[in-house]
Amino acid sequence: MQSITIVIDMLIQRPESKADQQISQFPATCVFATGRNLRFVSGMIGRMTLAWLYALCLFASAQFEFAANAPSTKATLVSELKTLKTGEPFTIALRLEHPQGWHSYYQNSGGLEEGPSIRWTLPDGFAAGPIQWPAPTVKDGLLGKSFIYEGSPVFLVQIHPPKKLEPGTTVTLQADATWQICSESCINETQSFTLALGVGSKAETDSSQAPLFAQARANLPQKISGTPQASSDGGDIMLRVNSDAAAITDFIPDQAFIRSARDGGAITRDGNAWTIRLPRAEKNALDQAIPQGNEISGIVLGSQALRVDATPIESSASSRAPKPGTSFFAILGGMFLGGLILNLMPCVFPVIGLKIMGFVQQAGADRRKVALHGMTFALGVLLSFGVLSGILFAAREAAGGSAIGWGYQLQNPWVVLGLMLLMFVLALNLFGVFEIGTGATSIGGSLQSKQGIAGSLFSGVLATLVATPCSAPFLGTAIGTAIALPAVQFFTAFAAMAIGLALPYLALSIFPNLVKLLPRPGAWMESFKQAMSFPLFATAGYLLWVYAGQIGLENLLSPIIGLTLVAIAAWIQGRWNLPHKSLRCRRLAGISAIVIAVAGIWLAQPPKAQDLTWEPWSESRITELLAEQRPVYIDFTAQWCATCQVNKKRAYTKEVVALMKQKRVAALKADKTNPNPEIEAALRKLGRSAIPVNVFIAPGKEPVILPELLSPEDLLKLLKPL
Repeated sequence: MQSITIVIDMLIQRPESKADQQISQFPATCVFATGRNLRFVSGMIGRMTLAWLYALCLFASAQFEFAANAPSTKATLVSELKTLKTGEPFTIALRLEHPQGWHSYYQNSGGLEEGPSIRWTLPDGFAAGPIQWPAPTVKDGLLGKSFIYEGSPVFLVQIHPPKKLEPGTTVTLQADATWQICSESCINETQSFTLALGVGSKAETDSSQAPLFAQARANLPQKISGTPQASSDGGDIMLRVNSDAAAITDFIPDQAFIRSARDGGAITRDGNAWTIRLPRAEKNALDQAIPQGNEISGIVLGSQALRVDATPIESSASSRAPKPGTSFFAILGGMFLGGLILNLMPCVFPVIGLKIMGFVQQAGADRRKVALHGMTFALGVLLSFGVLSGILFAAREAAGGSAIGWGYQLQNPWVVLGLMLLMFVLALNLFGVFEIGTGATSIGGSLQSKQGIAGSLFSGVLATLVATPCSAPFLGTAIGTAIALPAVQFFTAFAAMAIGLALPYLALSIFPNLVKLLPRPGAWMESFKQAMSFPLFATAGYLLWVYAGQIGLENLLSPIIGLTLVAIAAWIQGRWNLPHKSLRCRRLAGISAIVIAVAGIWLAQPPKAQDLTWEPWSESRITELLAEQRPVYIDFTAQWCATCQVNKKRAYTKEVVALMKQKRVAALKADKTNPNPEIEAALRKLGRSAIPVNVFIAPGKEPVILPELLSPEDLLKLLKPL
């Protein structure tokens, strides 16, 4: 905030700067007003635009700062051999252990996401083969089917050494791996690896890695028998394969712009032969033809995963009229219509209601001022869309074109938390828990000065920030296409969306007769104000749901308590900080409200990243770990167990986690949020029926049950003697 204040002060002190003059000329061409109002709006908007650009840059930097605390994949690169033999190929495995609830992608993700890739730095004479892809899972999404890997996928790569290597030497292989994981949002991850392998007269296998490589090979699709045939008449691809499989459920193509068989295609059987129809795109958003390629490969899913190697696509004798592609004007129309529809969404509807109240209150004012408010609001929407889409475009170019999506500011939990608190506090205000004046009711807050012009601009900014998460259901296809457009079409498309969002406000302000159709101010406004609180509560609830997806359901209790404290602070403010109360009472109420609200916000903040990795509990896993001479720590817990959540907050300090890692202690979570007979049986063996129960088992020793209310000292006392 200090940096933003400095920028604003700098702009106020230097109104004659070249940047200020250039920006202040822009609203002068858009706002149809004269005299003092025009000069005020021009200068004020010029300064606020630069300040808002700076503020959004801070939001963007927070987005990248969030990546440091986001869930991360544990990646390992291992060799099947301890010692390689000259001239004999060997296999390397890249294993990705994803955080719970996250997934990576196949080489053809089905959308804009990217699968794993490896860039090798090898000694002279060495060569790396392509990634050997295991069969992915098909996931349904809003934009079609995606091909994903959950859990811990393993990708094999064959390395070909040269025919002449000196036995007794050591070779070093280097690899830079990148991949993308997604859940509610997407994160790009990268890691560098170095492998040092000895060279001998014969190859020596690493027995400790044998199970990993055996399972990875078992997960690879088997090559299909016979010779597949593919044909196309310029549109859909007809793939014919021979297989005695009992069923074929889908075909996942390796090539982009080709959809799976169950995504608009078809699968039919003729004896031992299967015909698979695969739809494909023919034109892009600019009505330009997409290079179709001349071969098809992929994975047949069914009773057994089968690999179809590159198969030439023969030209079919039949002719088919090409389908019309999606023109750029159709994209503009879709974005504009979607912007209009956004005004009816729960994320934006509260803003409309509040602004309508503002229009009602100003209906009797100067017509020019009413129009000025509407145009300033529209300008706020356009400026915000321009900044957000500009950051999106820059991020797209920096990441190679597809690593970030619209609504990316909501991938930052701090932004989601801020919007959630704002919606919640405004809802409490509208419901009558406390009053902060009519300035806040128009979502301009303290910025609404000089007849509310700054508040109208800020309302347009807020409407943009709140609207972007609602775009997916109606704008998914259009946005997905627009993101891939060249620069001019890219910004034009998002400008159309901004115009659609701002048009209702602009129309009501320019045509005051429409405003006169609204009911006149009266007692009904208090009921209307309270009714408008419920959409705001719903929006806050939606943002809380998004927030839970970012911080994890197990961390949701603190934000819920934090929101409760914020509500208590608002109630104290509205109940005792009133003009007819004594000065002492008002001061005490104000201080109490601030302290309680700050405590609530502190509780609601995103949790710090914890390095302790929890595995799902099972009796078989305990047996495996103890056989490896590894101590086991088990947390019998549940979401509804309040004491369990307190233990998680206070017991696992950095010192405890570091000591657990040093002692190679495996942490297992036995979650009985839902009924689990196996967990109940394990608790009975321990002589317990209620949770929390925290158990430590060292190899060859009896289990140690820790106190129910766990402290760091309890764990340190237990772990240090190991």
